[in-house]
Amino acid sequence: MADMKDTILEYVKEEYLEDEDEEIGYNTPLISGGIVDSFSMVSLKKFLETKYSISIPDEKASPEAFDTVNSIVELVNEFLKD
Repeated sequence: MADMKDTILEYVKEEYLEDEDEEIGYNTPLISGGIVDSFSMVSLKKFLETKYSISIPDEKASPEAFDTVNSIVELVNEFLKD
């Protein structure tokens, strides 16, 4: 689980943070905090689907589900095959 959290956190840092010194954590608000916008959320969803070989239905890809790394991990785990 920690590996997935770290992978997602690193992706967000590399793709969406403009200030490389800005620190974010697993509970940092990404969407409500203005780090990830709706367009970026689409690319993040695509990254997750490709990386973890899952398909996230659009109705599940809500701003709330993508607001923190922890909530993203919960979402991904919901669709991972056992």
